Amino acid sequence: PSIDLWPVDIRRFAAFQGNGAWLKDRVTEVLGLHYAMPWPNRELETARPLRRSALYDRLLAKGAVFGSKMGWERPLVFVADPARRDPAHGYGAPHWLPECLAEQRAAREAAALFDLTSFGKLLLKGRDAENVLQRLCCNDVAAPVGGSVYTGLLNERGGYESDVTVLRLAEESFLLVTGTSQVTRDLDWIERRIPETARCAVVDVTAAYGVLALAGPLSRTILAKVSDAALDDEAFPYAAVREIGVGHATGIAVRRSYTGELGYELFVSTEMVAHVYDALMTAGEGLGLRDAGYAALEALRVEKGYRAWGRELTPDGDPYMAGLGFAVAGGKADFIGKAALAARRAAPRARRIVSLVATAADAPLAHGGELVLRDGVVVGEITSAAIAAATGRLVALAELYRADGVLDENWLATGRFTYEVAGVSAAATVSLKPPYDPRGQRVRGAG
Repeated sequence: PSIDLWPVDIRRFAAFQGNGAWLKDRVTEVLGLHYAMPWPNRELETARPLRRSALYDRLLAKGAVFGSKMGWERPLVFVADPARRDPAHGYGAPHWLPECLAEQRAAREAAALFDLTSFGKLLLKGRDAENVLQRLCCNDVAAPVGGSVYTGLLNERGGYESDVTVLRLAEESFLLVTGTSQVTRDLDWIERRIPETARCAVVDVTAAYGVLALAGPLSRTILAKVSDAALDDEAFPYAAVREIGVGHATGIAVRRSYTGELGYELFVSTEMVAHVYDALMTAGEGLGLRDAGYAALEALRVEKGYRAWGRELTPDGDPYMAGLGFAVAGGKADFIGKAALAARRAAPRARRIVSLVATAADAPLAHGGELVLRDGVVVGEITSAAIAAATGRLVALAELYRADGVLDENWLATGRFTYEVAGVSAAATVSLKPPYDPRGQRVRGAG
């Protein structure tokens, strides 16, 4: 397609959503909401719970407030008071904001543990796996065994079809980690582009692994208490992939974090996830480790300036506009979208993703789609927003454009920026760099 058709793409559904019983319950609710107020963050209530990680009952007992994505029950936040355990949709700050901020502080100051089992996981194996991936990915994924690479999957126009992290498990084995809602779409996109003569195949292994993300300045200390693996920077550097023991279990550990802090994503066989979770929580006693949910993770990633597919990354936006030019290996022989990117790389940047921080601590909350103005003239809109603990106010990512010239730091620094919520204008500062750890030292353990 020549434009982004995600809202009507059949691949936004999974096979289970064709189940007649599921459809009967869900369609009844959806039809009743057709003319209702479309509150931000509204959670549908029917045909739930369905897809649950091995930790669902444990997290529910600990006060998890669950949201649903692609049928997966995902903890949004942890609330001790049973009377306050609801998703709290609306335009204002949720009543569980204090708990969300506490979870963020744990990740920034000590450690937090996230259940990210709903991550999509696609296994690509075969003699030609590397060559196929090099054609599909804009970054150089020919990493050594035990390495990982962040990359985009682009269309011929240079726009994003998806963004994935590629883990090289063996010479002919790669694990692609993608977003929860993208699995059907990504699997179809990849399968269509594997040449018939290629000796490789891709399969969805999402259900085979649970994923626990341990993040924070004390994450290495906690992991070392339950693993005899070498975790120092030399043996286990940033972006490395290692098979390690955790408690009595063995799993794949990746030194990456979506929080912007030192952290590890642990891919563990589904039947061992509960054991690994218990071992980590015991190891974290007295060190400030706490459970954290997706609301905190969203705030942490926006504060750090990390992009998300469907928000900042779309089929109409290229890596240079998104500020992800570092993830483009222009020197590769060829990849989908290379010709389009070559032309855009040399062109002036008139459209970019930027970080936005509200000037006032009590500025109105944004949710995405709110207008951004420079000197009173509309120049873009917010794509993601949250109230962040470290910054102490609303932080956001926004897509801005400048039709009459180059959009650079000088243009941003010389304008007066505001954003609008329900007719209320709020002052903000805007930058190409994130407000938190702009040099990226903390995620490498150097903060």
